[in-house]
Amino acid sequence: MTTAVVHNNNESRYEIVIDGEHAGHIDFVVDGTSIELTHTEIDPAHQGAGLASILARGTLDHIREHSDARVIASCPYVAGWIAKHEDYAELTTR
Repeated sequence: MTTAVVHNNNESRYEIVIDGEHAGHIDFVVDGTSIELTHTEIDPAHQGAGLASILARGTLDHIREHSDARVIASCPYVAGWIAKHEDYAELTTR
């Protein structure tokens, strides 16, 4: 099984793709020097496999590597994920 997190700037979202199939996404909005992560969704057929966590980590890793923007985690899932993974808190606006 091949899993990848893809930055889809045209759709304003990060997508998780499994063996070439879209399995979920995190929507975002860019506002100046901030990236607001607004919503996480995993397709029902793929729920319960830990994909939301892989997607959150991949999204935040991409932002860390490719941007100086601060993250606003308005999505409850992403906010909770960051709270459990304190090494990502430095990306937030708090």
